[in-house]
Amino acid sequence: MATTRISFFSPIRITTLILLLAFSAISYAAGNTTKDSFSKAKKMLEKSVYFDHRETIYCAASFDSKKQITAPNGFHTSKYVKRAKKLEWEHVVPAENFGRTFKEWPEGSPQCSNNKGKSFKDRRCAEKVNVEYRHMQADMFNLYPAIGAVKALRSNYNFTMLPEEASDFGSCKMKIDNRKAEPPVEARGRIARTYLYMDETYSRYSMSKSQKQLMNAWDKMYPVNEWECKRAKKITSLQGGDNNVVKLRCTDKGLW
Repeated sequence: MATTRISFFSPIRITTLILLLAFSAISYAAGNTTKDSFSKAKKMLEKSVYFDHRETIYCAASFDSKKQITAPNGFHTSKYVKRAKKLEWEHVVPAENFGRTFKEWPEGSPQCSNNKGKSFKDRRCAEKVNVEYRHMQADMFNLYPAIGAVKALRSNYNFTMLPEEASDFGSCKMKIDNRKAEPPVEARGRIARTYLYMDETYSRYSMSKSQKQLMNAWDKMYPVNEWECKRAKKITSLQGGDNNVVKLRCTDKGLW
């Protein structure tokens, strides 16, 4: 029986190559597909990523294994005073910014009602019903330790450059005004690369043109350091998948 030869340019070979390329593209930007618990993601970060680098993103405050914050000298806040003593985990790209793209956030779902039959929507409903939302919410590349009071006051505000004025937190140069936030210089590079990662990885999330311009500028102005690269490697080992934005910058600097 004569065998059938498939040339390099045969339709079968070309189709196979197209499928492989498509699969590679999907894999490149798959994001988190393994962890769907926000609470477990926070515990993993504390125990397996930040155990030897207990420092918050915005104010460089230290914290212990019991989530107790030691604020830097000169830090103060007049609001959420009790939360100023506690560590909380911050979505640098706010969960609402991608969560509202899921229909359960604005509309709710028949599955979202409490034991008294009262329906609910927003984050609670999306988290209950939609596994894709849970994966995005639990993506550890977007989660950072923060002083609870700072997290609360930052809320879901976008980052920008604010007029020269005093910080809202004394020695911590975090500013919040008119539903906008300006982070300290030391945090800007990490914030920028987190926004760029989320924008590149998840089709449900995209930055505005002005926000992307700012994040691209911060990315260039404030390059990666050894800790940021180490953090990304640790998260990859726990979650799977790379943060290709950080990995590329770290590789270029010989830190990967």
